Amino acid sequence: MKRIGVLTGGGDAPGINAVIRGCSLRAESLGLEFIGVRRAWIGLKERDTVPLDSHVTAHWLGRGGTELRTRRYNPFDEGEEQLIVEGFAELGLDGLVAIGGDGTLTTCYGLHKLGMPIVGVPKTIDNDIPGTDQTFGFDTAVQAACDAIDRLHTTAASHGRVLIVEVMGRYAGWIAAYAGVAGDAALVLIPEHPVRLADVIEWAKGLKQRGREYAILVVAEGALMVRDDGVPLVRGEVTPEGYEKLGGVSVHLARELMAAGVDARTIILGHIQRGGPPSAFDRMLSLRYGARAVELLAKGVSGVMVALSDNHMITVPLAEVAGRRRLFDSARFDLAWMLPRLPLADGALGDRAEGAPGDGGGPAADR
Repeated sequence: MKRIGVLTGGGDAPGINAVIRGCSLRAESLGLEFIGVRRAWIGLKERDTVPLDSHVTAHWLGRGGTELRTRRYNPFDEGEEQLIVEGFAELGLDGLVAIGGDGTLTTCYGLHKLGMPIVGVPKTIDNDIPGTDQTFGFDTAVQAACDAIDRLHTTAASHGRVLIVEVMGRYAGWIAAYAGVAGDAALVLIPEHPVRLADVIEWAKGLKQRGREYAILVVAEGALMVRDDGVPLVRGEVTPEGYEKLGGVSVHLARELMAAGVDARTIILGHIQRGGPPSAFDRMLSLRYGARAVELLAKGVSGVMVALSDNHMITVPLAEVAGRRRLFDSARFDLAWMLPRLPLADGALGDRAEGAPGDGGGPAADR
């Protein structure tokens, strides 16, 4: 093992550059040549690389985004997986660290089966990758959302309104649940627990009777609310790349509440949650992930993802990660008693739950 590469795929997340920093430091200490592959898998196809060492990455630790840039591109979807394997060989690489979420890790598994020595690093602010206690970027995203909720309490109280704060979380409600509880929200709606729109409206209309003059409602972008006829309040659009584009559910909910006589406003946090510098926790976690990934490749270990378990770095086979999703499970959440439910809308998940097994479900929170 002489030459190792690193790439970043999918969406950006606070801590990516810290992972690369950890990789560069460990590679240098082991006497390995280390290069960065730009623009995810496209960089391997087009041989777009940059040499990396501890001097190049010296000021990357606290930077958000990814200095190597990123793309949403799956070579298997384009029938170009052999071009990736050929690029890997022509660049003289002996191993690759791939930093990414479910799509990137699934691609890693496919390329590993084609013989590429590869180790995955779990990256998503949604915290929905199985096999690890926590992904880097999640802590930063939760803090950003919680900070916003803290500020919005004063505005909601001043006007006696319901403020609907929409956070990221297409299929898993980790950010919504953590930020909602930490931010003292009155209601949290997450994808794992579909609810009836009528129940949400009745909850909002009954606030004053329950002695509340205002409320913060936190909703994940993928939260499911169904009408009485079973039709979702909003459907996700599929992009040309085949990804389901969600978001804006809070806007539709606010309209329904206003029509029912409830004064409601919407705040969509969007990319603010995943932009900017990582928290100290995410920096430390990212450094550990990067260093461990390089160590594994140097020992000839591949086809695995590095993971955090009980504050220890472990490995999880990519076969156990590819195509799977880790859902928020209130039963394993120490503050589950703070998350009483609105009634579950049975069967509302439909096709969106297929092909994406998780490790539990979750509630909507109403206090």
